Amino acid sequence: MTQYDLILAGAGHAHLGVLRRWALVERPPGRIGLLSPGPEAWYAGMLPGLISGRFSPADCRVELQPLCRAAKVDLIEGEIASLDADARVLQLADGRSLQGEWLSLNVGAGMAIPPQQGEGMQVLAARPIERLLEGWQQWQAEPRRMAILGGGAGGVELALALADQVPALALFCGGTLLDGLSPGLRLRALGHLRQRGVQVREHCPIGRIEDDWLLSGDEPVWRGRRLLLASGARPWLWLTASQLAKDAAGFVAIRPTLQCESHAQVFAVGDCASLDGMRRSGRFAVRQAPVLAANLNAALHNRPLQHYRAQWQSLALLATGDGGALLGWHDWSAGGQLYGRCKDWLDRRFVKRHRMVG
Repeated sequence: MTQYDLILAGAGHAHLGVLRRWALVERPPGRIGLLSPGPEAWYAGMLPGLISGRFSPADCRVELQPLCRAAKVDLIEGEIASLDADARVLQLADGRSLQGEWLSLNVGAGMAIPPQQGEGMQVLAARPIERLLEGWQQWQAEPRRMAILGGGAGGVELALALADQVPALALFCGGTLLDGLSPGLRLRALGHLRQRGVQVREHCPIGRIEDDWLLSGDEPVWRGRRLLLASGARPWLWLTASQLAKDAAGFVAIRPTLQCESHAQVFAVGDCASLDGMRRSGRFAVRQAPVLAANLNAALHNRPLQHYRAQWQSLALLATGDGGALLGWHDWSAGGQLYGRCKDWLDRRFVKRHRMVG
């Protein structure tokens, strides 16, 4: 078993921010490792542009080794099979074991797949990005009508990115499109979707798949052979099987200090964590990074921890698939190419900042 003073499990947005800060300023003492499934971290905010062909794969990912080297952190490549939270031991799929005095989880979440009967429907999930790209390349070879499940920002952006690449496209959401964002932004998004020929079905939860049919309750609502999942985050099975305190959905319940409610030596951030007032979004994970970096430093120095205060409102920028973007802030909304250029600049800046270190 390999032992560390601190293990950063997952190369999510928050951990990238932590590593960048440690590369620029002296990092905490002790042996620290970053555990990642692969040598690269993808920036999910650029996925719609990648799918629409506006970005290349190289534009959207960060090589982890240079960043880890600059932060004086070991890069460990491996998939997590189980977590013993009491002992803070991570068992990897290849048989290796890692033990940390402290753990920080930024492992994201999986996608919930509706129960499926038969093999008439091909299903792709928006995460992990590597598998999505592999599947999408195969689908591109023979374009067919398809459906997207998910009426959040990710589903809307993917629908607008794909609308011109498939013969027909339908977008299903269980509630209101872009629920929680401004009404003006929702109306603008609906206008763009309709203009691009996307069939939008609100308040139409998909409960199961039977052969090549999507069913809402007992009613067949769409027929086709390709479904893209862009909503329904679910925690990883190894996380739900751990002893960590969880919310009703199975995500890690954390305190304002970003520590697990049941295990003070385990931190959790991003999509795998649950905190009152916090939505699961890459934007929130990025904002957690400064507090997480400070608290990990404080924990290793036995100092008091800071509180993270989740924002109830944040700026929303949704790519429209044509180089433009929709902007939402409180009750105000706008759209156009100018906002698309702003989004591109922000996205490219995020990737560049983490590449330039070291």
